[in-house]
Amino acid sequence: MNKAPVLEVKDLKTSFYSSSGEIPAVDEISFTVNNGEILGIVGESGCGKSVTSLSIMKLIPQPPGKITGGEIWLNGENIVQATEKRMRQIRGNEIAMIFQEPMTSLNPLFTIGDQLIEAILIHNKRSKKEAFKQSVEMLKLVGLPRAEAIMKEYPHQLSGGMRQRVMIAMALSCHPKLLIADEPTTALDVTIQAQILALMKDLNRKLNTAIIMITHDLGVVAELCQRVIVMYAGKIVEEASVEQIFKNPKHPYTIGLLRAIPDVHEKKERLYSIPGNVPKPGSVTMGCRFAARCEFVHEKCTTQDPPLIKNSKDGHYVRCFLVEGEAAE
Repeated sequence: MNKAPVLEVKDLKTSFYSSSGEIPAVDEISFTVNNGEILGIVGESGCGKSVTSLSIMKLIPQPPGKITGGEIWLNGENIVQATEKRMRQIRGNEIAMIFQEPMTSLNPLFTIGDQLIEAILIHNKRSKKEAFKQSVEMLKLVGLPRAEAIMKEYPHQLSGGMRQRVMIAMALSCHPKLLIADEPTTALDVTIQAQILALMKDLNRKLNTAIIMITHDLGVVAELCQRVIVMYAGKIVEEASVEQIFKNPKHPYTIGLLRAIPDVHEKKERLYSIPGNVPKPGSVTMGCRFAARCEFVHEKCTTQDPPLIKNSKDGHYVRCFLVEGEAAE
C-alpha cells in the first residue's frame, strides 16, 4: 500500500467573527492523512472537529467564518488558495464527505436514483444510461439489496441505515482519494452502526480510499481507525496510533475520555465523567486550555500554553508539560 500523504494540513486556523471580535474555532493544527489510511479525530462537542472537516472541504460559511491561516495540501495542491470553481471540481472527484444526519443530506423531493445520477453527471462526462448503471453498481457495493428498485424510491421510504448507505454510495461514486465521515453513525441504532462501520472498513480495503473518521465515540475509533488525533478547544492535544492511545494515553484529557467509557465487567453506582465543560472558543487566552478541568494542573499550566511534544521513541505527540522529559533530546 502506498503510504504517501493524500492530505497535509499545516498550521490551519479557522475563525468566526462576531460583534465581540475574532473567535478562533480551530487554532493552528497540523496533521497528515496517508493514502489508504483511516484516521480518527476525537473529542467532545465544541472541540473543533467538524470545523476542521468543513475547513478541509472549504464549506465554512462566509460570513461569519473564514480560514485565517495555514495550508491544506490535497494531492500536492494547496486548496486554501483554490477558487470556488476549482473547489467544485475537487469536491466529489478528489475528496468527499458524509454528514451526520442522512435525512437532511438527501433531497426529499427527488428519488435516490435522480440524486445519485446527478452526482455522477456533475463530475464525469457520461451518458445518463452509464450514470444509471454506475449508480446501481454503487448501491450494490454498499450492500443495499434490490438496488434498481431503490433507485426509484424517495428518501422517506428508506430506513436510517439505508439512507446512510446511499450517502456513502453517493460520496464514493466518483472514487475520491479521501473520504471525510463526520459522525456518520450517531443517528443510527447500535446494530446498524456496526454494519456501517464494517462497510466503511470493507470499502477502505477494496477501494484504498483514505478516510477521516470524526467522532466522539472511542469505540468507533477502536473498531475502525489506525491512527488517532485527540482535539480539545480547537487544538490537537494528542496524536498516536490507536494501540498507543488505548494502552498508553498520556494527555490528561485523553485519559479522562478513556476513563469515561463504561466497563461491562465492573458494577459502579456512578460513571466517571470529566468535571466541567469545554471552554467557549476564544475564552482561554492564557495557559493550557484544559487546565481548568485537569486533576494534574500546576502553576505553569495556568500561565503558559504547552507545545505539542513528540516522543522520540514511538512518534507519540502530546501537548502537556507532564511529558516534557520524554521529548527527544
